[in-house]
Amino acid sequence: MTEQELLRYSCQIQLPDFGEAKQELMKNARVLIVGAGGLGCPAAQYLTSSGVGTITLADFDTISVSNLHRQILYSPDEAGMMKAEVACRKLQEQNPQIQLLPFTQKITLENVMSIVMMHDVVIDGTDNFETRYLLNDACVLLGKPLVYGAIYQYEGQVALFNFKNEDGTRSPHYRDVFPQVDAATIAGCAEGGVIPTLAGIIGCMQANEVIKVITQTGEPLAGKLLLFDARTMQSRIIKTGNKSKLAITEITEPTPVPLLTVEALNAAANKDEYLLIDVRTISERHEFNIGGTHIPIAELEHTVHQIETAKKIVFYCATGNRSAEAVRIFRRYYPNTEAYSLEGGMRKWKEVSVKSPLH
Repeated sequence: MTEQELLRYSCQIQLPDFGEAKQELMKNARVLIVGAGGLGCPAAQYLTSSGVGTITLADFDTISVSNLHRQILYSPDEAGMMKAEVACRKLQEQNPQIQLLPFTQKITLENVMSIVMMHDVVIDGTDNFETRYLLNDACVLLGKPLVYGAIYQYEGQVALFNFKNEDGTRSPHYRDVFPQVDAATIAGCAEGGVIPTLAGIIGCMQANEVIKVITQTGEPLAGKLLLFDARTMQSRIIKTGNKSKLAITEITEPTPVPLLTVEALNAAANKDEYLLIDVRTISERHEFNIGGTHIPIAELEHTVHQIETAKKIVFYCATGNRSAEAVRIFRRYYPNTEAYSLEGGMRKWKEVSVKSPLH
């Protein structure tokens, strides 16, 4: 190691059971962070400052002012710029001794294996289930550990999935713990809210797990799910088992969801051919809605048979996440009925649509 590196990392090198050898492991490590948002920002900052040799930040989204309260790498004048590019530029200034690589494409079935393959550890800082399952399956097939994190309102979760045990087996992965989407917990930060400090806490925990994995230090969160409550500052750990019980042999393509744009809905010659279904909470609906039937996403599975199927169905929510899952649920029962998710949800509607509500 160079004198400059020894000086920069001197405090962590002095740690018991760390030393220069562990710092060399950090220097040679390659970490993929998917999502440069509330979780990815603090995780990337601490992995950068602690000397992880190569960090790839993957995010195809742009900076939004409404996210700045928890995405602390960005500033208002950077709104509209690519998150991954801005984050890498700023982090590179913080530590010129490492390599930071932006990846501005969406993680898809076509590219997930190739990008995961190039890294030693993956951080899941995403906010949608489609990408979570893709990352998980790729990590399982390629034998890569996956550090999972999630936040909602005042509560957060952290886990280390697919970690190699001493006997060569692997710890449970994401599908072992969450075999299918829980419709009641689909709402993201923009829809259900989140206290900003929670993002920093959970993101730092994810970075901590990565450091433990790279340096083989401490006791990893493999086979465990840590639950944290920011209101009480209490945490508890749920054991998920020592070994994975769910084999994955291939990556399956996520079920495609037909989208209908706000512009297309507004331009429809006969709006009566559509049945609008609002899958948000009652409080969200009272605040603003564009009409139609109200069926919260948590209740859809139990009331799906009451939906009129003679019309084209358009599910809508705040941003499009919950409505996309609503389409998947609906199509399990009515595969031949046209069903769409309103692209961009109410956020997009407010940007481009007419002011009068549709009924």
